[in-house]
Amino acid sequence: MLHRAGHRVYVAESAVRHLCRFSSAVERCFMVPSPRHETENYLFEMERLVQAWQIDLLIPMCEEVFYIAQGAARLGDHCRVLVSSLEQLHELHHKYDFIQLAASLGLSVPDTRLINSRQEWMEVQAVLEIEGEWVWKPVYSRFAARVRMPISSTADFDGDAPESNQKIYAGKMKQHRLQNDPPGDTEISLASPWVAQAYVAGQMLCTYSVAYEGNIVAHTTYDSRYRTGSVGASVYFEHVEHEGVYKWVSQFVQATGFSGQIGFDFIETEDGHLYAIECNPRATSGIHLFYHGDELVQALIAPDKLVKEGTVVIPKLGSKAMLMLPMLGSGLQQLLQPGSLRAWMTAWRGTRDVVYLRHDAKPWFEQFAVVLSAWRLARKHKLSLTEALTHDIEWNGEQR
Repeated sequence: MLHRAGHRVYVAESAVRHLCRFSSAVERCFMVPSPRHETENYLFEMERLVQAWQIDLLIPMCEEVFYIAQGAARLGDHCRVLVSSLEQLHELHHKYDFIQLAASLGLSVPDTRLINSRQEWMEVQAVLEIEGEWVWKPVYSRFAARVRMPISSTADFDGDAPESNQKIYAGKMKQHRLQNDPPGDTEISLASPWVAQAYVAGQMLCTYSVAYEGNIVAHTTYDSRYRTGSVGASVYFEHVEHEGVYKWVSQFVQATGFSGQIGFDFIETEDGHLYAIECNPRATSGIHLFYHGDELVQALIAPDKLVKEGTVVIPKLGSKAMLMLPMLGSGLQQLLQPGSLRAWMTAWRGTRDVVYLRHDAKPWFEQFAVVLSAWRLARKHKLSLTEALTHDIEWNGEQR
């Protein structure tokens, strides 16, 4: 997209294997220290590269945004840095603080409780179970890693089950089992709390926006019906027009004065109510929907001009994209549901792969090496594949 618009693109990456490694759209790739594990060395090297190659604009693409924000003052002496303050990014990334902020602005969010210890987990779970179903997740997490969804059976109530494992819903008898044992002491603490969030049934909608001083200059709302696993990262993206979502995002961005790339996850209930469940103050997969991208380039490079013009860049209605390899994996989940399988096949046939381009095919082949490298890292450190892919760049509230 940037290359096609006539710009020289340089990539700084801490992973040995990555998709841009052999891309013809990239002028040059640089191996840099891990932002997470060698933050100061990373920032030093980024500053050196920005000066040496006379970079005009630095665009973080994932959670390295938090580390770039730590060094924004020094990096900003040499180029424009597409990043907000670390304090603001932290508030939006923190799954409890974000909910509190949105609620204070009068925006719709589900009931969310902060949990700081195993003991609190057990005490809160016993109370919350009476109120309904809840989703449990770390306040610092990404791509639905370690999320624990509620599980309940519609089978008849089992009178012989232990009392602690029974739950009665008004008008309907159900069996409910507490499957969410608290994480270990090393996983939950005051520094790394979790949240319990009221479960909202409905359709998942995600967003990607570029904002400048509280104004949206590019936006997409997208359907993300296919995922890695039942609640994992999205692998299929389809742009939809949704006035309610756009209004929510616009109000939030304006109220916070946000600048940079930002995304939200929403649930829309059957009766049309919208609830924002979390915020991703970074680039999200919705960027793939700006396929031709010339206008998005303008939003990234000269957002002030779009603000003056009153222009908001959006993808064409019906724009679709997918990550082919994990999309194949999601197809396996549909095999036992003929109707779902047909819908998946329709989505597959009519959607382009974001990695493959006929005139730039090397990244498509490189993705197999990327997955293999991540699998080895996951095996070594006992991580999920998703966690391994962000192991060197993820940010969990460190060095604030």
